Amino acid sequence: MPRRHIEIASIPEDLHRGILRLQKSLELPEHFPDDVREQARRLRENPPDFPQHADLTHVEFVAIDPPSAMDLDQVLHIEREGDGYLVRYGIADVGAWVEPGSPIDREAHERGQTLYAPSARIPLHPSDLSEHAASLLADGQPRPAVVWAHHLDARGVVQETTLERAMVVNRAKLNYEGVQAELDAGTAGETISLLAEVGPLRQAIEAERGGISLNLPDQEIVTDGNTWLPVFRELKPVEDFNAQISLMTGIAAAHLMLEGEVGVVRTLPPADEHAINRLRRAVRTLGVEWPKGMPYPEFVRGLDPSEPEQLAAMVKCTMLFRGAGYLAFDGHVPDENLEHAALATPYAHTTAPLRRLVDRFVLEVCLSLSHGTPVPDWVREALPELPEQMVQSGRRAGSYERGVVDLAEALVLKDRVGEIFEAVLIDVYPKTGAGTFQIADPAVEAELTADKRDVGSHVRVRLDKVDLVTGKLTFNFPN
Repeated sequence: MPRRHIEIASIPEDLHRGILRLQKSLELPEHFPDDVREQARRLRENPPDFPQHADLTHVEFVAIDPPSAMDLDQVLHIEREGDGYLVRYGIADVGAWVEPGSPIDREAHERGQTLYAPSARIPLHPSDLSEHAASLLADGQPRPAVVWAHHLDARGVVQETTLERAMVVNRAKLNYEGVQAELDAGTAGETISLLAEVGPLRQAIEAERGGISLNLPDQEIVTDGNTWLPVFRELKPVEDFNAQISLMTGIAAAHLMLEGEVGVVRTLPPADEHAINRLRRAVRTLGVEWPKGMPYPEFVRGLDPSEPEQLAAMVKCTMLFRGAGYLAFDGHVPDENLEHAALATPYAHTTAPLRRLVDRFVLEVCLSLSHGTPVPDWVREALPELPEQMVQSGRRAGSYERGVVDLAEALVLKDRVGEIFEAVLIDVYPKTGAGTFQIADPAVEAELTADKRDVGSHVRVRLDKVDLVTGKLTFNFPN
């Protein structure tokens, strides 16, 4: 599911206590065990040799990441190849650093993925590894990567994909605002200029197959000294272009594993009619028109994230990603759903091994299949347990994210106790009668007992209490 990354300027003490309470309630780790930290420290101070890695240090890779990011998973290089393109995508080779069964490996299996919260990120790996040794930093030092080479025709269709272990040098850490400014000014270098060609081509291919990728902007909660306001960072077109390279790689990995009949793919069942109707009611509350008969992918592609109401509608669209999971297989492909319904194609997580456990194993499987060598035993042995490990970590991540969103909404509404808001009943849970009411401004949800026969009706709700420590908002119907 797409994640909402929220930052809060000058976190109030109550909110800080709320985040700590949330971490304890979810039993999240407070720190890494000593043996894990010690192993990461040794790897940073005494890196191993990488004799199996080819030399691609001459290729002018660059990274595009938020300015504060230190765990750099990907580097990119694009050049023309005939009337098409050669897209090289280097992914941090975590498997070259982490010995199977080692303390870092065992801890990564326990954590599953990095969890995000304002000033309270809980990483998958210790910083000595994820932000230094294994990170593809732009410090002039060669680092091991798994390099995917996608050969595209003039329409952006993949003709061939290869991958190999290689040493690479990240020549520059770029950011989306700066890259977009260079594109707009016509001063961008070759890789970025060609990204602006390849990205739209891949978006068109995505649309043709009926898929849609949802790229959510980060949100910041800021204060003017009196009130707190939610501000979404403006999405730049180049962010969607860059996301298409990651998606193309994940799609290639899935097809490679399905053909080789071993691996693990990311799956999402099609959304049912109830979920679609619930989403329709939610976005209508926000003042966003969804014409009857318009398919969901077409609706999402038409949303303008520069408009606050439409951006809020994009966030609401994440409700259709519920039910996402992982499917592992070895020796034969099971007769189950193999596709990611939103993308309308098989897909695998493979481009963020510093932040997600499963990506490291997908990379190892793909390397073996692409070179015709046996998949390592330690990878095959881990495959059956990986889906459940990732689902469990995904639930923790989802609970952490929802808790952080609740706290952020409580902060925004803390000075509006007693106000009455217009809302629409978008759903009722049949077992308990708990109703979900969507408020348009600010775009938050209220929970009150309701009758399922009233779904879609407009009501007024009053905010009676805000708790910054629990993130709980107490609403009632006005007298």
